[in-house]
Amino acid sequence: MNSRQTITPELREWLLAQVAAGHGAERVLASMQASGWDSSVAMEAIREVMPDALHDLASVALEMPDLPNGAGHRVQAHDRWVDVLVCMRQPRIVVFRGLLADAECDALIELARPRLSRSETVVNRTGGSEVNAARTSQGMFFSRGEGELVGAVEARIAALLNWPVDRGEGLQVLRYGVGAEYRPHFDYFDPAQPGSPAILKRGGQRVGTVLMYLNTPESGGATTFPDAGIEVHAQRGSAVFFAYEQPSPLTRTLHGGSPVLAGEKWVATKWLRAGRFD
Repeated sequence: MNSRQTITPELREWLLAQVAAGHGAERVLASMQASGWDSSVAMEAIREVMPDALHDLASVALEMPDLPNGAGHRVQAHDRWVDVLVCMRQPRIVVFRGLLADAECDALIELARPRLSRSETVVNRTGGSEVNAARTSQGMFFSRGEGELVGAVEARIAALLNWPVDRGEGLQVLRYGVGAEYRPHFDYFDPAQPGSPAILKRGGQRVGTVLMYLNTPESGGATTFPDAGIEVHAQRGSAVFFAYEQPSPLTRTLHGGSPVLAGEKWVATKWLRAGRFD
């Protein structure tokens, strides 16, 4: 939390007045940010005074993995048993071990290597994509179901998360060399941006991300969640899943890839969509 801004009694009274006036969480957050409030402080205050804020937002109900007892259990993922190492509810973050076999990781890297190019990011104002200084990796996309290995990984994810294969984007493989990073960002498409309607025509909103680690970097390269206060270190074959049922910073799914300090990092990303993605 920003040490220069605190949740005061006056702020709580103002928030209660906004609730009484019928203003939703998104409008309150936007108003606080426009007034100079740090986003993390604003979100913490909204969660404290408006505990049902997320339920007030338009959402897509993402079916979650069947993990009633949390971490320390094994779940069946199509053709493979997967260990659950970490299981957070708010925000929804789950870390899996053994989602991919070592040989599968190596094979994905070799299939992707000759097709790599500089990674791009979505341009919110147009719905297109472009090279951005915030993302300094190389990447490529497999089409959905491209080859036996990609199809097997997609079937495994679908079974693990109870989410149909056709409601997911194609698998993306990324390589991060020394110094490469992806600064903190959200994966959902901001509904307020002019380019979002064009993007949402193909499959609707993104509702979840599966990030699979294809190797273990010598140093650095952790996946960070600044608003949740945790980081996940890359381990070959493991994966982190996080869901964002609403396209809102209140989900606390801000995340980034910290710089690789030695060696390289290879990851495969699968984005889940609300509807069929074609």
